[in-house]
Amino acid sequence: MKKRVLIKIGSNTLTKETNQISRGKIEDIGRQIALLKEEYEFILVSSGAIATAKQFVKLEHNGQEIDVKQALAAIGQPRLMHIFQESFRELGLFTSQCLFSYSDLENEKARVNIENTINVLLANDVIPIINENDTVATDEIKFGDNDKLAALTAAFLKVDLLLIATNTDGIYTKESLDGKLPETIKEVASITELGKEVSSVKSSHGTGGMQSKIEAASIAKKAGIETWIVNGLKDNFIVDSFRDQIHFTKIKA
Repeated sequence: MKKRVLIKIGSNTLTKETNQISRGKIEDIGRQIALLKEEYEFILVSSGAIATAKQFVKLEHNGQEIDVKQALAAIGQPRLMHIFQESFRELGLFTSQCLFSYSDLENEKARVNIENTINVLLANDVIPIINENDTVATDEIKFGDNDKLAALTAAFLKVDLLLIATNTDGIYTKESLDGKLPETIKEVASITELGKEVSSVKSSHGTGGMQSKIEAASIAKKAGIETWIVNGLKDNFIVDSFRDQIHFTKIKA
């Protein structure tokens, strides 16, 4: 039986910390999934809709900033999915879009429907690409860059591993950051101890930071799921983390 892996990809990973979505990074992710698909089934939780829209439009507005972000998400989401679809199709991979929000996960009937849909997609070798439905919900835009959504989804889909792609080699010790020589915490069991090492700095495109990743790992841990925090800016980061060939943080279940 294949192991089930949920990969959360933030905006900083998808843009490679620029102002544009990187097709090369999306192709890199697809290429790795194609290599590993005989042993693993993958679910993606992807940010990047707003970053995608910003490449094409500049919206005039007199209202709330959150309204503009929701409008940008509505423009960017289909464009982002098109890039995924094109890039993955060239590798023989089929993709699907799944949009839902926290309120759906709190509703038992909706949650069961989501789970059934995703299970059918995976059984037919179709990769679900999940994002929060930003045009009707604002939680992720404001608070967490999909980290929490990824963890909650991982929990109810009973995945074997939650892999969060970020822009660092995992979580660094506070002491090493103070000394300007970042040192990765390779493996840890205690979320409390890990939290003491974490900076509150947020990423440039994303709305999360390392704190939101710790909270996501805590949700996953309660569900008995191991979390890896891996540098998604590196090429081959999925395969290399599976082979233990790069530094990353492993948070034990």
